Amino acid sequence: MPRKTDYPRLIVDNALELAAEKGWAQTSLNDVAAAAGLSLAALHGTYPSKTAIVAAYTTHVDEAVLNDIDPELADKSSRERLFDVMMKRFDAMNPHKEAVRSILRTSTSDVEALARGPLSLYRSMRWMMEAANIPSSGVRGQLRVKGLALIYLAVLRTWFNDDSEDMSRTMASLDRQLHRAERLLGFLRGCRRRDPGATDPSGPVEAGAG
Repeated sequence: MPRKTDYPRLIVDNALELAAEKGWAQTSLNDVAAAAGLSLAALHGTYPSKTAIVAAYTTHVDEAVLNDIDPELADKSSRERLFDVMMKRFDAMNPHKEAVRSILRTSTSDVEALARGPLSLYRSMRWMMEAANIPSSGVRGQLRVKGLALIYLAVLRTWFNDDSEDMSRTMASLDRQLHRAERLLGFLRGCRRRDPGATDPSGPVEAGAG
């Protein structure tokens, strides 16, 4: 029996493999438990639903980006910093592209995913803004977060079909979307580089958060 501390990683890794192989809609919690070598009770005690498993994966991606912030970007423009952060996100998801594709297709018919999905997306995008050292609080910050969420969803379409080794099509799409948002909406207008020690008032990223 695996150690309890290994449960989250085992569950998420095996769930992603199943999503890529047989489709997320066709993957049951029994399937995930069996693939991870766990009982249903152990699975339930770690992640009580498929939506919770997806949220945990999203948090893992968030943390991968936050752990890879490049200090040399501190003096770059807001758009350059945000571009770098978002490309790190796509890079972190690249090994699980087929799983992510299947999960997103299924989410449109999953009531729980539809209810929690936007909140999870906005939370992740807020952390991406913070990773780029761009204010995400207040009315203007919230608008930036929502704008970044729309940009992210638009670029996802390109990323799904980008089979280049350097993700050149994804980079080009992200650059276009950021430039368009900045030009038409003043997306990053008024952003100033902040003290890198500043923290987000929402608290740390938590695994399993929706």
